[in-house]
Amino acid sequence: MLFNISALARYMRLVWRFRGYRPKPVTIRGLREWVSQFAKQDRPIALDVLERVEYLTEREVKKVLVEQNETLLKKLQADGIPPKNIIYVSIDKAGSSSAVMLNILRDACHLERRGFHLLDSRDVLGISKISSEIDQGAIIYVDDFSASGGQFCESRDFVFQNLIGTFAEFFLVTCICEEAFYKLAERRVEARTGHVHAKAERPLHDQGTILQHEKKERMREVCLEVDKKGGLGYSSLATNVVLYRNSPNTVPVLLRGTKGQDRMIGVFPRTDDLPVPRLLLG
Repeated sequence: MLFNISALARYMRLVWRFRGYRPKPVTIRGLREWVSQFAKQDRPIALDVLERVEYLTEREVKKVLVEQNETLLKKLQADGIPPKNIIYVSIDKAGSSSAVMLNILRDACHLERRGFHLLDSRDVLGISKISSEIDQGAIIYVDDFSASGGQFCESRDFVFQNLIGTFAEFFLVTCICEEAFYKLAERRVEARTGHVHAKAERPLHDQGTILQHEKKERMREVCLEVDKKGGLGYSSLATNVVLYRNSPNTVPVLLRGTKGQDRMIGVFPRTDDLPVPRLLLG
C-alpha cells in the first residue's frame, strides 16, 4: 500500500508538471499504461528518463520569446535600426510552429502597430519587395525549437537568396540544440534563445552524462528494439525537450511512442503519431 501511495504521488506530480500537453493530455491512467509496457526491472529507469524531460508550457514559451525579442530590439535600436527596417519571418510550411510563434509574438509585442514587417519565408515577392525598399536592416526568424538546424537553414537560405540589400540575421527561438547552434554560426545568423540544449544534457544521447552508463545503454537498447532506425529520434539526436504544442521528432520513442502508438505508447506522442480516429457512421 505504501508503494502504491508513493507511486500515485509520483504520477500526480508528473501530471501537474506536464499539464497542457495538447496532442494527448498526460493522465495518471496514461502514465500507468505507459510504465506497464516495460519489463519490471526497466520501469524505474524509464520513469527516471521521463522525470528528466524539460517540458515547456505555453506560458514559458511565450515568456522566453517576448523577453528575448525585447532584448534584441533594444540592441537593434541602439545600433540605429528602426522598426520599419526590421522584418520578422516565419519559416517552414503554413501551420507550422514557427507561424504560431510569430503570431504569439505579434500579439504580445504589438509588432504590426509598432511598424515592423511580418512575412512568411515562402513569400518570395514580399521578401524581395520589402527588402529592396528597406535596403538595409535586420531579419528576425522565429520558432519554438530547433534540433539539427537543417530545416531552419533550408528556409533561411531560400530567404537569403531573395533578399535585396544588407541585413543582419537573427534566429529568435525558445530552445536550440547545439548542433543547430553551430550551423547558424556558419551562416552568421545570431541565435537568441532561452536555452541551448547540449548533447550531455540528453539522457539517451550517446554523449549524455545524466544517467549511469548501464541504465542509459539499457534504455537505448529498448528504444532501438522498438524502432531500429528511429528509436532515438530523428538522426539519433535523442532530445528530451518537449513543448506544449508537440514533441519534436527528435525525441526517442521511449517518450514519444511509435506511429499509431501500436508498438509503443508514448507519454508525449506528436499529433501525427496518434491513431487515426474511426469515423462514426450513422
